[in-house]
Amino acid sequence: MCGIVGIVGRSAVAGRLVESLRRLEYRGYDSAGVATLEAGHIVRRRAEGKLVNLGDKLAAAPLDGHVGIGHTRWATHGAPTERNAHPHATDRVAVVHNGIIENFRDLREALIAKGRRFQSDTDTEVVAHMVSEELEAGRDPEAAVAAVLPKLTGAFALAFLFDGRDDLMIGARRGSPLAVGYGRGEMFFGSDAIALAPFTSTIAYLEDGDWATITHDGVTIRNEANAVVARQVMQSNASAFLVDKGNHRHFMAKEIHEQPEVVSHTLSRYVDFTTGRTRLPDDLPFDFRGVRRLVISACGTAYYAGLTAKYWFERFARLPVDIDIASEFRYREAPLDPGDVSLFVSQSGETADTLAALRYCKGAGQKVAAVVNVQESTIAREADAVFPTLAGPEIGVASTKAFTCQLTALAAIAVAAGRVRGELSEADEERLVTALMEIPRYMAEALKREPQIEKLAKTLSKVEHVLYLGRGTSFPLALEGALKLKEISYIHAEGYAAGELKHGPIALIDETMPVIVIAPHDRIFEKTVSNMQEVAARGGRIILITDPKGAEATGVEPFETIVLPEMPATIAPLVYAIPIQLLAYHTAVSIGTDVDQPRNLAKSVTVE
Repeated sequence: MCGIVGIVGRSAVAGRLVESLRRLEYRGYDSAGVATLEAGHIVRRRAEGKLVNLGDKLAAAPLDGHVGIGHTRWATHGAPTERNAHPHATDRVAVVHNGIIENFRDLREALIAKGRRFQSDTDTEVVAHMVSEELEAGRDPEAAVAAVLPKLTGAFALAFLFDGRDDLMIGARRGSPLAVGYGRGEMFFGSDAIALAPFTSTIAYLEDGDWATITHDGVTIRNEANAVVARQVMQSNASAFLVDKGNHRHFMAKEIHEQPEVVSHTLSRYVDFTTGRTRLPDDLPFDFRGVRRLVISACGTAYYAGLTAKYWFERFARLPVDIDIASEFRYREAPLDPGDVSLFVSQSGETADTLAALRYCKGAGQKVAAVVNVQESTIAREADAVFPTLAGPEIGVASTKAFTCQLTALAAIAVAAGRVRGELSEADEERLVTALMEIPRYMAEALKREPQIEKLAKTLSKVEHVLYLGRGTSFPLALEGALKLKEISYIHAEGYAAGELKHGPIALIDETMPVIVIAPHDRIFEKTVSNMQEVAARGGRIILITDPKGAEATGVEPFETIVLPEMPATIAPLVYAIPIQLLAYHTAVSIGTDVDQPRNLAKSVTVE
């Protein structure tokens, strides 16, 4: 995840900015930079690579400004070079940015047509130019930012520094987190409490859609409608921990809310947002054009990510896929063709069963690839190719952000394989990449359903059994939803392919049985509706997760309907994962279980 820090201070801030950024190194990054006001004008220092390189530049050419912004960057738009490092600036404004500006290409073309000149390949620079235009039109900084924010599509956090204004900084969040820190005669912005811990323990978290103006004397926070609002000010203990819960009750809640941001950074590894193309590592030891069959193996939640990927690889790349639970795979002595590819999915990269399956495939002469969150792990070291997920540390035992980052990587790899194999045209690839770029924004919208889901969870917490149903890529989500509920609430739950309902599970349906149906309005929606009607006829309490078209077309009256935005079918599994995570989380909280460390479970299963 990228890191943001901003200081409106009383003394030189460059060194303090770097100190704060150093606390965010655990997020991962490939370049860094700071900008301060020197004699009232914006001056930047940026460097590719680690913070030590930025430190060397500041040692050679110090900055003395009392107001400044800093950033650590994971490259999304454009290569990880100094020219693409943040902050990005015009002569009037500098900006740092986490997230994705989805409509940056249209905005950039319009700005170029007006004569604006760009110095980087990033989406962020568009924002700097847009705010500059508003300033040049005579607006003050607050009015300029207020005019620009509604024109941006995506999930993001922003912090702005203005030429000639050493008493002012503006920050905004939509999807990606941003906190305000309170000091004595100083104020701060930070990605989280850890960034602010060297300066203050008194913080307030901006809510989605908020934007804030900080000065030496305090902060003014406005919501998306530009109305002044108050946000809870709290004391943080982030200085005692590497990873902090922020304003969340549990790590699991924090990690659910981090998904728009971490998914955007995982996407950046596999998608060129500027060209609308997917990208694979240059040193892959195999060519997808010659692969006859792909073997996928994993455990638990990672297995469900692989099961979803099977649909994508077979549809987009016309590549046959075998998928197995890793603990069963090697014991059935599956025949494997040397030279084909096996793919293993693991958060920790240390899962014993998955590692054993990897070694079995390697011994059979297969090329081995791994999707992992820990690049130094055993599975990553033993694989021939590594596809990293950039979820950052996941503390909660029940996987959330690691799961959606696995899905993100697998979806992009499947699209790339389809393009390489000639099954997708350039237009197809661009359409699918555009859909992938929209995931963080749709995730941020899904998170807004949390109040409804929290209320529903109080009802769910009183039941003993729950069924989850889904078809197509919603079937693995039904399995994952049931697993999440079992893991942390200890309620018995089962996930089924909706078409299997009449082959046994329908016997369980009565008026006490909640049935959670995951059903976006896609090409198989009508089939799922017929299964819902079977449940309704037997008095089952249907909890439907769908979109506006699906909500209108069911023909039955669900007990509760959670309505998500309409979206491309390809990305639905990633976005629909959020309500099933929130439902499990709030049910467990209502019951009073240990959400982050549920009984009998470990984060990494290192024994068979």
